[in-house]
Amino acid sequence: MNYGETLNHIHSLGKFSKPAGLDRITVTLKKLNDPQNNFKSIHIAGTNGKGSVSAMLAKIFSTAGYKIGLFISPFIIDFRERIQINGEFISEEDLVKYSQRVIDAGVEMTEFEFITAVAFKYFSDKKCDLVIAETGLGGRFDATNTLKNVAAAVITKIGLDHMGVLGDTVEKIAAEKCGIIKDCPVIVTSPNQRKEALSVIESSSKRLVTPDLSQLTVLKCDRDGSAIIYMNREYEISLVGEYQIENALTAIETVKNSGYDIPYETVKKALANTFFPARAEIISKNPVVVLDGAHNPDGAAELAKILEKQNKKAVALIGVMQDKDYKSVLKTTLPFCRAAVAVTVENMPRSLDGKTLTLAAAEYCPAKTAESYDEAIKTASEIAGNDPVFVFGSLYLAGGIREKLIDFYKNF
Repeated sequence: MNYGETLNHIHSLGKFSKPAGLDRITVTLKKLNDPQNNFKSIHIAGTNGKGSVSAMLAKIFSTAGYKIGLFISPFIIDFRERIQINGEFISEEDLVKYSQRVIDAGVEMTEFEFITAVAFKYFSDKKCDLVIAETGLGGRFDATNTLKNVAAAVITKIGLDHMGVLGDTVEKIAAEKCGIIKDCPVIVTSPNQRKEALSVIESSSKRLVTPDLSQLTVLKCDRDGSAIIYMNREYEISLVGEYQIENALTAIETVKNSGYDIPYETVKKALANTFFPARAEIISKNPVVVLDGAHNPDGAAELAKILEKQNKKAVALIGVMQDKDYKSVLKTTLPFCRAAVAVTVENMPRSLDGKTLTLAAAEYCPAKTAESYDEAIKTASEIAGNDPVFVFGSLYLAGGIREKLIDFYKNF
C-alpha cells in the first residue's frame, strides 16, 4: 500500500466497530513481540488537558536530552502528528511500513487499537527512552492500557464527556479513567480536580501527588501566555489560557515525581517553548484570531474566561458534533460574543448541520450560516473587522480549518 491507501485502511476500521476490551490489542502486540515492554512511559488520561500536558512533558524530557516518543489523539495538523519522536512526525514511509506489520498480525481491530499498535512498535524499534502516551477514550479498556514500565500516571481534569461510553456521572467517568492506575509508582492529578473525581482517584492510588496551589503566584496571564512563580521558582508558559497554568503545574509535578532528575532550568526553558495546535492558538495577532478545540462544557468554561476579556467584541466561528453537549458549549461562550458564524464540520458525518447550529446560536447572539470553511472565514472576518475572531466547537473543525485560517490571515 502507499500512504493514501494506508490512511484509507486505518480510517475504514471504525472508532467503535468492536466491543470494548483489551483482548485484540494484547494479541496483536504479542504477535509484534510485545514492543510496549521495551520502553518506559508516562500514561495520561482525563477529559481536558491531556494533550497539553503530554506536549509539555514531551518538550521537557526532549529538552533534557532524552529520545521521547509522543502518542496523542486526535490530530490537528497531519495524521502523522499522532506519532512523534522529539517533535518529528512519523514519516509517511514508516507509517506505511509499520501499518503493514500490524495488518500482517491478522487481528481485526478498531482504528485506535490499530494506530496504538503501530505507535508502540515504532517507538520500540526506534529505541525511545521514554514514551508519553495519551489515552484515546477512558482508560480501563483503552488500547494504551497495555503499557508496561509506567514511570507515572497522570489524571488531568475530569468532566462530563463521552457519557454514552464512559458513564453519565463524573464518578463513573473517573472510575473508567482510573483504570490506567495499576503498578506505577506515582499518580499525578490536576490541582483543580472535581471533588467527586478526586475521591475516586484517591481511592485508586497508592501515592497521589497534586500540585499545591498555595505555592502558586500568577504574575501575568494574557494572549502571549503566562508567567508564574511556583515553589519559589519562576516559569513562563507559552500555551495561552488560565487552564494552561494548571496543566503546567501538573507537568512540573509529574517530572519531579517520575524518577528523573531534570534540572529546573530545563523545565523552565521547555515550558516557555512548548507548542500545541488549537489550544487557544493565536493564528493572527492583528487582527486577533484564536483557534481553540473547546468542545465540551469544561473546555468551553475555560475558553469563556478568555472571551470575557474581549468586552463582547469577539466574533465566533463555530462548528460542533451533534453527539456532544454543544448546547452547553454555546450557552457558556456565546453570551461573550457579539456575533457567530456557524458551519457544518466538513467530512464528518457526526457534525451538526450548520443551519441547525445557527438556530441554537441565535439564542445568545446574532448568528449566520456559512456553507463552507472559506465562506465562514470570510464572513467572520467581515463581521469582525479589527475585532477578534474565535474559532471553536470541535477538534475536527480545528483540524480542518486551521490551514485555511493561516492562509487567509497571512495577507492581512
